Amino acid sequence: MARVAGTLGVTGARYDELVEFASTATAPNLIADSSKGLHRHLIELSEFDRTADRVLHVAPLLIPGPLQTRSYAHETMISLPPDERDVRVELRMARTAMLNIPRHLDVVVTERAFRDPFGTDAVMAEQLRHIIELSHHDNITVRVLSSEVRHWTLDHDGAFVFYEFTKAAPIVHLEHFRDPAFLYDVQDVKAYRDEMETLLSTTMNPADSENLMESIAQQFEGNSQ
Repeated sequence: MARVAGTLGVTGARYDELVEFASTATAPNLIADSSKGLHRHLIELSEFDRTADRVLHVAPLLIPGPLQTRSYAHETMISLPPDERDVRVELRMARTAMLNIPRHLDVVVTERAFRDPFGTDAVMAEQLRHIIELSHHDNITVRVLSSEVRHWTLDHDGAFVFYEFTKAAPIVHLEHFRDPAFLYDVQDVKAYRDEMETLLSTTMNPADSENLMESIAQQFEGNSQ
């Protein structure tokens, strides 16, 4: 790869990326190195959002990134320096473009993520209204995992995104505080797929999920007035 890149005149950051990719291509999974450019991995994640045929977001504690409002996204990054926060919020907002792509998006969010007062009551009310509106799209299904569920489900092990493609193997994305991880290994991905079916059968149906979100939104709106 180094010889080919050199022959083609590839230099700088692109050269480093290609050589790094070649050295890790046989690894079953990948942990992104934020010290080498976290924004690059966020851009790659946006590419997965754009090209996947089906995407499943499982969110135990926070609203999934592509469904976040700008105000909510800002609250999730409040601890970052202002310049870094602004860049991250814009990248997060750029991911919302994936919602207009004609393929199916499944979203599983715990009831706790909707009820926890993240930011102000007004921010939460706006966020809930936004998700309710999105759930009316033909290609978006939102399901809530009720707080009444008392047994282990896959969401207890943390947030993840499951990507399925027409011409490529599925990928699982694990979003951590610093370095995200991407699972490509067949057995790892299969384990997630198997447990996903159990998780989806445990959630509330879309209609009941919307009713619960509507009720919680009204509570936040009442508190903010």
